[in-house]
Amino acid sequence: MKKFFDDIKKDIKFKSAGPGKKLTEEGSSKSQVVQSSSSAKQHRHAPSAGAQMAGAAALARIEQHPRPKVHTSQDAIRSQVKRELEAEAAALAEKDKAAGAEGSKVPVKDPTCLSVSGVYFTCPLTGAILTKSEREVHIKEAILMRFEEDEIEASVMMMHTFNKDREKVKTAVDIISKYIENICKNPTEEKYRKIKLSNKVFQDKVRCVEGSREFLQALGFTSIMLPVEGQEEEEEFLVLTEHSPDALELMKERRDRLVRGEPVRAQLNREAQAFRASPNAMRFDLPPEFYNLTAEELKKEQQQRSDLIEKNAMLRTKAMREKEEQRERRKYNYTLLRIRLPDGNLLQGTFYAWDRLPVLFSFVRESLVDGWQPFELIAPGGQKLQESEEVALAECNLVPAALLSFAWDAAVQADIAAAGGKSPTLLKPELLEKIRTLN
Repeated sequence: MKKFFDDIKKDIKFKSAGPGKKLTEEGSSKSQVVQSSSSAKQHRHAPSAGAQMAGAAALARIEQHPRPKVHTSQDAIRSQVKRELEAEAAALAEKDKAAGAEGSKVPVKDPTCLSVSGVYFTCPLTGAILTKSEREVHIKEAILMRFEEDEIEASVMMMHTFNKDREKVKTAVDIISKYIENICKNPTEEKYRKIKLSNKVFQDKVRCVEGSREFLQALGFTSIMLPVEGQEEEEEFLVLTEHSPDALELMKERRDRLVRGEPVRAQLNREAQAFRASPNAMRFDLPPEFYNLTAEELKKEQQQRSDLIEKNAMLRTKAMREKEEQRERRKYNYTLLRIRLPDGNLLQGTFYAWDRLPVLFSFVRESLVDGWQPFELIAPGGQKLQESEEVALAECNLVPAALLSFAWDAAVQADIAAAGGKSPTLLKPELLEKIRTLN
């Protein structure tokens, strides 16, 4: 038997050498060639995957290799997700490579001349700064790490984050909530504490949602094979042992955590920066991430702008102009805004094109020493922006970049001056410590 498996290993080793590898042994004879040819005929069909696995297992027993570690459910989950994450990372890398190859057709600006190096995101779980292509894989890894600390929290995050279809998630959450409600209302009835995995509702509505089984296991459900009436073979069930009243209350609280759960999303890093007064304040050179365009569309952007100048010289209705402006604004994912302060310094931040005005005002307020004081922001053209208005930046013509003017409320400043108070600086020290000069 052992000789049989030794022959298989030699055969596999021979095949793995590939057609390009030459035999180098000086003493090989014609009889050996004939014997190899005969052997090749005998083994011209490679063993199937199942046969190879069976052979490897048998060989391990013969050679008294230690048995492989039996993985727990969590080990299996992590291994599976790790493989998926690696596959996703490889796919993203390939996509970025393809995008880079396509983008090479478009003239690339020197990164040192760009107004901002790129668009970055912050992971709310780890605080890591990520690129767009890194954020999804990183967040999945961070959620899996949470299983070590809190299985309920991690499984809730998993359900709400790993699944793109929000309706499917809601349906699964509703069904699991119903399971828990039935158990709490009927704590002694065994039927409510058993979930048959082959049940059609469970299969179609719950099992297909990543994280659902992990949540049930975190609640205390365990996998057990049980007999089924009218069947010869046993089936897998998730079974919950009988709980005390205190444990039932805890289960309700965990159900509420599941219902309130939200997807974990990377947050846009605004990359707040301060710049000294500069004649280049209105000059913006943006990286490709700011554009909601393909590389080919970027190539046409300059031509489209030239055409737009010609169109502006023609007589058009207000409706025609507004339609073109809306189409123009939809080209951008993000916008880079600079705010010129009374002392001449500039405050810069990155925003989503569809962020609302209160988000912009909040960003400015958080960057100021005296952010509690009322102030005004004036858009290009003299339009005063209103902090209370839920209007998108794109709708205010502030994409893909704009320079705004800052002004304190005149009445409040007069009162402060009359009282003899005046802040020596406007921006917070952490911004002024890293103040730069615009290229």
